[in-house]
Amino acid sequence: MTGFAVRGWCPTAWRPMLAGDGLIVRVRPRLGQLSRAQILGLCEIANVHGNGMIDATSRANLQIRGVAEGNLPTLLDRLVALDLVDADRWMEERRAILVAPDWTEGDDSARIAGQLTARLGDLPDLPAKVGFGIDAGDAPVLGAGLADFRIERGADGGPILRAEGRATGVPVAVDAAAEALVALAHWFVESGGVVAGRMARHAAPLPDWARGEVAPAPARAPLQPGRHALGVTCGVAFGSMAAGALATLVEDSGAQAVRLTPWRMLLLEGARALSPMPEGFIAEAGHPLLRADACPGAPLCPQATVATRPLALRLARHLQGRLHISGCAKGCAHAGPVDVVATGRDGLFDLGLGARAGDPPSLSGLTPQQLLAHFGAD
Repeated sequence: MTGFAVRGWCPTAWRPMLAGDGLIVRVRPRLGQLSRAQILGLCEIANVHGNGMIDATSRANLQIRGVAEGNLPTLLDRLVALDLVDADRWMEERRAILVAPDWTEGDDSARIAGQLTARLGDLPDLPAKVGFGIDAGDAPVLGAGLADFRIERGADGGPILRAEGRATGVPVAVDAAAEALVALAHWFVESGGVVAGRMARHAAPLPDWARGEVAPAPARAPLQPGRHALGVTCGVAFGSMAAGALATLVEDSGAQAVRLTPWRMLLLEGARALSPMPEGFIAEAGHPLLRADACPGAPLCPQATVATRPLALRLARHLQGRLHISGCAKGCAHAGPVDVVATGRDGLFDLGLGARAGDPPSLSGLTPQQLLAHFGAD
């Protein structure tokens, strides 16, 4: 596949990315949590300094879309004032820490994430897509590909240090976990991992101290929409939401904080269930759009040659498995293989089954109508 540019990095607050609708500014809240004041402030910033749209990403971040270059300095000042962005650009670039979203105050995940955050200044320069996963609850919940260096619950009941791409890890004490992550990041750089770009692609043998035989504990299922011990969970269709609708959701539900997840869902702390939900939010477990991924597509993304989300909306309800509609072969909305993937190419779609975006297709050059007809969709 050609016709697209792999940039090798994701946007951050201090390094936004240009899309078809303006700059994309990424916000990475500490522990994946925004207080009520922070989330309402971010919504107001998105309306005033962006185009009013916010993305929930697969790294449990938020992205403000449609920011004009002239608005960027003021936007950044306001995000820093809300403590959503670090005033030190160097430190902000190192806050790629994904935490299992149902952590509780003082538990292993929260403690380790806090200790690692305090050690950001000790980290080496890492490739932009490399990150850390803290998944030390009763059982792991963060899936493959979401982090390069992990602390997770092991099958022996204790936390383990595990490098992505390795099936097993080594036991580590909670208070030594942050130090082990920092050391593993330094080993990654010193052993040539920057060339590979990600831990899963780095073939160098791990150092003896990072090599172990403890498997992760059996994984638990990701969160689903509905009631939760901490409040209410809801889905976000395609991870895209209007800032006004998000503010309404927070205010009307009485949420005191919002936690982000890597599944394009929000956990509203202390919230009550709403019926109906504001437009774009999903309250029902099993909703077809919870199984559908679609990037913004054309014209919002300059890499895309096809519109994506209108097709996904029509097709999702006709499929039982996972669907991915990708504007190009980069596959930004979903990195792994899915049951059905349609990849845009020169204004048409290539269809793959059990494949990733950009993999050799089963059928090529399909119009949206032909793709819909193939699955009996109207």
